[in-house]
Amino acid sequence: MNILYCGDANMADGLLLSILSLCHHHQQSLHIYILTAALQTARKKYEPLSDQTVAFLTQQLHQDDPNSTITKIDISAQFNREAPTANMETLFTPYCMLRLFSDQLPALPDRILYLDTDVICRRSLDDLYNQDLTGVEIAGVPDYYGRWFFHNRVTHFDYLNSGVLLMNLKFIRQTGLLARCRQLCRNKQLFMPDQSALNKLAVAKRILPRRYNEQRRLHAGTVLQHFTTSFRLFPWVHTLTVKPWQVTKMHDELGLHEYDALLAQYQALAPKLKEVA
Repeated sequence: MNILYCGDANMADGLLLSILSLCHHHQQSLHIYILTAALQTARKKYEPLSDQTVAFLTQQLHQDDPNSTITKIDISAQFNREAPTANMETLFTPYCMLRLFSDQLPALPDRILYLDTDVICRRSLDDLYNQDLTGVEIAGVPDYYGRWFFHNRVTHFDYLNSGVLLMNLKFIRQTGLLARCRQLCRNKQLFMPDQSALNKLAVAKRILPRRYNEQRRLHAGTVLQHFTTSFRLFPWVHTLTVKPWQVTKMHDELGLHEYDALLAQYQALAPKLKEVA
């Protein structure tokens, strides 16, 4: 099973936790690809994920399956050569757009499942990953909030959340979807750059059941839970952002103990991760 993550040096905690969750629910070998880059904006300098962090994560992965692999791909050159200049200073870091370069990387396989690092695996991904993708560029779940405002069809929601995307890179390389997304991000400022571009330009996308990217509350059938920012009405209207590696907040603010065994494993490894990160 091929998995893709993207980010900078600050992604280490999320990577560790998400990867551990995958190991808990899969017997087959995992082949994990991490896109990273050294980036500079007018306001901030970003550092790529370190080789030491990758080595530590690989060591943990091999304890579960020696045949599993992690491949780090630094795409600094590709990104800076074709930088999304209109969207370098948005609310979202430029790293959200790294996945838009996937079609340029021969090392990436024809089928890959992209995950944000705040996504936790709760059940086997076999049914999601192995579905027929003939004629499909991307498959994903509607964005919990964005679907109400950005859907293109009157009859159903079709605005996908980009935190979990099954990508048919073989077909995408033929259709040029990601090349068109990169061009749009260079020329037009977008609220959620990569997500907006993918939804606007994909002509062959599949809408998946909510259980494959649960962005709100845990349900019995949830396969992947995505810890996004949500709105709360009580005791006042406010936003709430809790990431899975924020263990105390997971317990106190979300009242969520579903992942306590996983979190205990993460907490045992986190100090060692910080030493090498």
